[in-house]
Amino acid sequence: MQPLPVVVIGGGAAGFFAAITCAEAYPHTSVILLEAGRQLLSKVRISGGGRCNVTHACFDPAVLVQYYPRGGKALRGAFSRFQAKDTVAWFEAKGVKLKTEPDGRMFPLTDNSATIVNCLMESAEAAGVKIRTNAPVVSISRGAGEEGGFEIKLKSSETLKCSRILLATGSNPSGYKWAQNLGHQIEPPVPSLFTFNITDARLQDLAGVSVESVRLLAHVGAKSLEQTGPLLITHWGLSGPAVLKLSAWGARVLHECHYHAPLLINWLPQYKLEDLRKQLLAVRSQLSHRAISTSCPVSIPRRLWQQLVASVGIGAEDRWAGLSNKILNLLISELTQGEYLIQGKGVFKEEFVTCGGISLKEVDFKTMESRCYPGLYFAGEILDIDGVTGGFNFQSAWTTAWIAGNAMGI
Repeated sequence: MQPLPVVVIGGGAAGFFAAITCAEAYPHTSVILLEAGRQLLSKVRISGGGRCNVTHACFDPAVLVQYYPRGGKALRGAFSRFQAKDTVAWFEAKGVKLKTEPDGRMFPLTDNSATIVNCLMESAEAAGVKIRTNAPVVSISRGAGEEGGFEIKLKSSETLKCSRILLATGSNPSGYKWAQNLGHQIEPPVPSLFTFNITDARLQDLAGVSVESVRLLAHVGAKSLEQTGPLLITHWGLSGPAVLKLSAWGARVLHECHYHAPLLINWLPQYKLEDLRKQLLAVRSQLSHRAISTSCPVSIPRRLWQQLVASVGIGAEDRWAGLSNKILNLLISELTQGEYLIQGKGVFKEEFVTCGGISLKEVDFKTMESRCYPGLYFAGEILDIDGVTGGFNFQSAWTTAWIAGNAMGI
């Protein structure tokens, strides 16, 4: 009797990587990949502004796990088997070289996501993976008869029988529903990696201005969230790595407060308060005849300096000589702990990341097999794993997919 095939549901990064891994490791296993839509690897195509941020140049599993607000502990052992350096080696073996940018993000040398898409498509074809697009799944149930396994009903009314299933459906609610029907608990999905909507006169007309390093502090209920890093002022509020990291670590509590919370910004985290005060007093003494708004003595963009200076009541013609200690204190406070109000969330380009998914305690991370239902596997964003921006979400997809692919062959 011909063995039943292995079916991968989901034509994204995790689905492709698992299907390729399984087909290469078990050449006699028939591997079918089902994608509901017409386009395959859609997130890979748009990642990194169309360049595809494949992974991050962090090659120590103990350090790598620290970039995951959820799932880091479960990934510790997984990364000891397949981590970022293995991803680099895998793509290089397929003829795709990666390069590292100063911030650690890794991209194909071509700076084109099509390079990664083509590599995955060609590798799947070479390994014999049968890819079916426009094949939405309606239901998954236990197989009948001696063969057991699973029965997958497609929207076209076709029924596929298979021995093992990998769900790599990302944050699609259907994947959660099928997993629930097979006994799994779902951690409620909420957005992660998003920008902040803030309407504030101090940020008006500053869209496009970036600051190299700020410290953000948000008090949400009893929880305090703090992040340091680059920040970008946008038409709708704030973005940049510091904001995205804060939103990732605070995904659940920010969701609970409906994305309304006070945000303190220290525009000059590199300065100690007393050092900043001394520097401003020295300017008042030595450059007393200069206009305050046009002589910025600290390392922030001039336009931002002018807005912050104006916000504490300093006029365009006011000189350093006339700066009172009271206004000086207000200016220092504005520079180091200005309070803003988060009034909602934006999205991070089109790279939507979700916090939540399959409860990790119900998955065996040695194989990525369900602890609730034998023969059912998971990989990628369907799991309650999410990383900060910088290639970490793709890395957890490659890792979980590689482990699943090696475990589910026949």
